[in-house]
Amino acid sequence: MDSLTQIILGGAIGNAVLGNKLKNKAVLYGAVAGTIPDLDVAVGWFTDSLTALEIHRGISHSILFALVSSFLFGYILFRRERNKGVTYEEGYWLFFWGLFTHSLLDAFTSWGTRLLWPMDYSFAFKSIFVIDPLYTLPFLFFLIQSMRSKNDLVKRMQYNTLGLIVSTGYLCITLFLKGVVYYKFTDSLGKQNIEYTSLSVKPTAMNTILWNGIVETKDSFLIGEYSFFDQSQLRFQVFNKNHHYTEQLMNHQLLKRLVRVSEGKFTISEEDERLYFNDLRFGLLKNNGDDIQFAFSYEFYVNSHGELAVREVKKERADGIILLKKLWQRLKGM
Repeated sequence: MDSLTQIILGGAIGNAVLGNKLKNKAVLYGAVAGTIPDLDVAVGWFTDSLTALEIHRGISHSILFALVSSFLFGYILFRRERNKGVTYEEGYWLFFWGLFTHSLLDAFTSWGTRLLWPMDYSFAFKSIFVIDPLYTLPFLFFLIQSMRSKNDLVKRMQYNTLGLIVSTGYLCITLFLKGVVYYKFTDSLGKQNIEYTSLSVKPTAMNTILWNGIVETKDSFLIGEYSFFDQSQLRFQVFNKNHHYTEQLMNHQLLKRLVRVSEGKFTISEEDERLYFNDLRFGLLKNNGDDIQFAFSYEFYVNSHGELAVREVKKERADGIILLKKLWQRLKGM
């Protein structure tokens, strides 16, 4: 999830563990714990975008990291706050739950999280977008109300608990909504007599009303959208896999890395004699006739050392704004 949401979740966890002793300071410690896992994005400053993507949501988001690093972070908290009655165990649990819930929340998004690192398996329930105001804003409201109740411990913890209950309840609702959408897609595919090998559904940007589905067939991927306000049958846009472009690279380590990162959901496209690897998991950034760009695409090129390399295709901010406007209209069933 986005940084603000993780700070709010971490703050609420810190409040739940030590709010009775440290009051708003516990929220601060929890916010720090909720921020730590995403510091792995700093790797992007020193390496290429593909390597940074492979590292993100890896070791720093694992249960192992939460278990081990909390010994250090908890000790630091204990040393700073022991004069206020904070125990080492409380410091440990504040950081463990702050770190672990960060990773657990990320597992509900399309990106997924390698909770069991070093095992190379990503948990991704794909039921919530990385930014979702319906999750974040009510949670923020209750946390602020809790922080304002400085001298009323009972009310403070009640507000904090309500925030955790409401936010967790919303996550459960997203799983239910995903189940409904999955049925809608399978039903539509059946009625259209489309044979497929896999189906993945996920919400579009900042909502759980409009959903995106990726359908894999033998030679292509079909991408469709479903809104709970739709009145007509699902329609799909076809994208040929074009994997024959990379037959000579099937054993190349670079292509293997790209396939692993994309979870096998990719197409190859050619433009101006250049080959592009398109990660389908996050849909289209531009979809205007022949002007098509996926949210995540990588251009193959030969670097200065004569080696095959890739670079991420730049995204224009204006395209993102146009896409959000289109999604808003589509969300309403139009």
